[in-house]
Amino acid sequence: MRTVDEIRQLLDELNSLPADDLEDQDLDFKEWNPHSMKDAVATVVEMAICMANGGGGTVVFGVNDKTVGRSQAILGVPPEVDVNRLKKTVYDSTDPKLTPVFEELLVPEGPARLLVMQVYPGIPPYTDTAGRGKVRIGKDCQPLTGTLRRRIMVETGETDYTAEVVDDAPQNLISPAAMERLRDAALKERAPEELLRLGDDDLLSQIGVIRAGKLTRAGVLLAGSEAAIQQHISGYVWTHLRMQTDTRYTDRADGRDALPIALFRLLDRINADNPITTLEHGMFHFEYRTYPEIALREALLNALCHADFRLAGPILVKQFPQRLEISNPGGFIAGITPENILHRQPAARNPLLVDALAKLRLVNRSNLGISRMFEALLIEGKEPPIIQEIGESVTVTFRRRDFSRDFRLFVAEENRAGLILTVDYLLVLQYLLHHPEIDTATTARTCQRSEVQVRDILTEMEQRLGYLERGGA
Repeated sequence: MRTVDEIRQLLDELNSLPADDLEDQDLDFKEWNPHSMKDAVATVVEMAICMANGGGGTVVFGVNDKTVGRSQAILGVPPEVDVNRLKKTVYDSTDPKLTPVFEELLVPEGPARLLVMQVYPGIPPYTDTAGRGKVRIGKDCQPLTGTLRRRIMVETGETDYTAEVVDDAPQNLISPAAMERLRDAALKERAPEELLRLGDDDLLSQIGVIRAGKLTRAGVLLAGSEAAIQQHISGYVWTHLRMQTDTRYTDRADGRDALPIALFRLLDRINADNPITTLEHGMFHFEYRTYPEIALREALLNALCHADFRLAGPILVKQFPQRLEISNPGGFIAGITPENILHRQPAARNPLLVDALAKLRLVNRSNLGISRMFEALLIEGKEPPIIQEIGESVTVTFRRRDFSRDFRLFVAEENRAGLILTVDYLLVLQYLLHHPEIDTATTARTCQRSEVQVRDILTEMEQRLGYLERGGA
């Protein structure tokens, strides 16, 4: 959500761009209808429901979001509109009840005030008293269809498929090979030694996947045999294709292994055609793969732990001569989009599974995995991954690009000098490797930040770091 002071600063941006360009998952601008109080209030109720279902946010009433020019865009809210009555109307018109906070923002234009509605996150889904509702997805309010209602229940943890208990004794389900691979993977990530020294049942209980003596589906995915996975999670399968063209492959492998084994096998197959470049620097030799292993691991783990295992579709890896695609069934949730994934609050489709992996240090719950994926490619002078939502699936694409020796040495030299290049800086520099200049709007789109934020980033890169020179009039 945005504070009134933040909104006040954003209003100055209206001289150069419409309010629609400033909107985000948690921010919307709406014109107040001066001709119909009923319609205007209905819009307030609709937006309160939409934002509440989307995780909360701020709505500014009194601004035309298509007009450029502050004085033309700010139309204001009439003084006779009573904030307390608005609040009561929203409360009376919603189910469960919503109580947004309304704040006045005084401006010199129009009727001299805007209304800022702050909608705090709750436990959706929310509708009006007739059962209608919308949900915020990106910059839009979309109808709360059955599919979206189910998605909200997943987001709030009301339905976690991986938390359901399997009706069989754990010893009949657990694979010793999967447990060994799970321990090895966790050891490499420096999981607590006292945790890894526990017996199988105690370890799985400690990470939460054995409950009341029964293995959950998360436990089956982490440590189950192929037969157990086939029986209890029939929708899960991974497929690796070595593609010759878009329609023809030369090699194929499928598996229903526990996730630690699946990760190992997929990495092994990908690396069979993932050449190594050696960088000589002084007395040292450094090896870099075409597709950095850190980026591969993060992308594969994301696909494996965020897949919708109720859908009949594989976790699919297509390895083309010039690109690599990793996709999983199940679209984005909780307002995450390809355009905000770098900085959006993370959300887990399978909370218990992700929580167990986090306890083993195999995934990060702070959304650092996406940044690591970007960073691993960018520090080698390569393009960032392409992330797409296609229907009910998410696809991550790595383009096969040559290693940039000069750029990697530049990053290393900066690190030795105590300058850590953030993903924002790396994204700007990577763009400038292929373009002569970059403007604020392009930087905002590239870094997935607001124009206000990227102005500070560009200023820092120009004035303190000396990477950029200011151009234009």
